[in-house]
This record gives sequence, structure tokens and C-alpha cells, in this order.
Amino acid sequence: MTIPKLHYISQGSTPKEHLEHIQKACSSGAELVQLRLKHVSEKKTLKLAEAAREITSHFQTRLIINDHYKIAKTVKADGVHLGKTDASPTLVGKHLHTWQMIGGTANTLQDCETLIGKDVDYISLGPFRFTTTKGDLAPVLGLNGYTAIMEALKTETPIIAVGGISTDDVKDLLETGISGIAVSGAITRDFNSIRLFNQLLNASSTEEKRHTFE
Repeated sequence: MTIPKLHYISQGSTPKEHLEHIQKACSSGAELVQLRLKHVSEKKTLKLAEAAREITSHFQTRLIINDHYKIAKTVKADGVHLGKTDASPTLVGKHLHTWQMIGGTANTLQDCETLIGKDVDYISLGPFRFTTTKGDLAPVLGLNGYTAIMEALKTETPIIAVGGISTDDVKDLLETGISGIAVSGAITRDFNSIRLFNQLLNASSTEEKRHTFE
């Protein structure tokens, strides 16, 4: 299962705005979007997830649902993203279809090791820097934090950096060994930035390929 290098995490002051932003992200070239709703009832989340599935299917964009794995299964989303206080990936894996991916949130090396032991498909590791998107923010990792964790992990599991990332950070972050990035604020402020994020993220893989052919 290949995990796209750029994840757009939905943002908006209303649920309707989340959907509008998902639509914009898809039409701007996002390969994967995560529907991340907080303080919305399960019933309403299901309706919004169905709408998000319709939008993403139209663009052939992958859809990840934050937290609600039963909803992810119902709407046939491409997967679910679990926070540290959500259900265990091992348990969730038993509920989902085999083709659905499971991502988990990590802040430390130990978190990453725990998630790898629970067979997640990717790990969202952060925060890279201070961000207002999340309330109770874990200690900021910075480039040194990622470098240290990646060197200790030596894992095949894709590690996605998250937390206040802008286009200026991509090159340095990729050098730490991470596989991709998750972005919320920078993309919500300018959906055209998706193209630049994609170019920067894919430049690294085209460079690698070029070297192998020489």
C-alpha cells in the first residue's frame, strides 16, 4: 500500500467549510485528505463523511477519517487516522476492510515503536513546530527531533511529519528521512500551495530515480 507524500488535514470554522476546503484541496491536486472534525456528533460526522467521500471519489483522492473508524468503514473511506487517546490500531484493524489503511499519531520514539508493533500503515509524527491547530500540543520536535527519531527507528513504515509545516520546510524535513508531510493551515490559507508542496515532495523521488538510472 503506497501512502501519498502529502496529506491535507481539513480545517474550517464550520462543518460546511470543512467540505468546501476538501473540495478545493481535491481540485488543487491533493492525493489524500483527512476529514478531521472535532466536537461534532457521530450522526453529523457520518453525514459529512458521506459528503466528503462523494467529493474525494469524484477526484479519485484518498479519504482518511480522523478517529471514527466505524464511520470510515461505513462510507468506505480509504482509511482512518487514530489519535493517541483513540482506539488501538490492532482492535480497529479487526473492524476495517483489509484494504483500508490505519494511521497513528506519535510524538516520541517510544510512540513510534508502539505503533509499529501494532501494525499501522503510516505514522504521523509531530509537531514539527508550534501550531494553533491543536490545543494540548506535545513538545516541538524540530529538524533535530526528526533526525534523531528516524536514525533510531530504521523503519519501513512511512513516517509523515506534521505541525506548522510550510513549503520552505519540505527540503530539510525530507533530509531527516521522513516519507511525507501532513499540512493543514498553510494549505487552507492557500490551496494553490498544494502544487508547490507536491513538486517539492516529488522532486526528491525523481532525483533518487535519476541516480539509479545513471
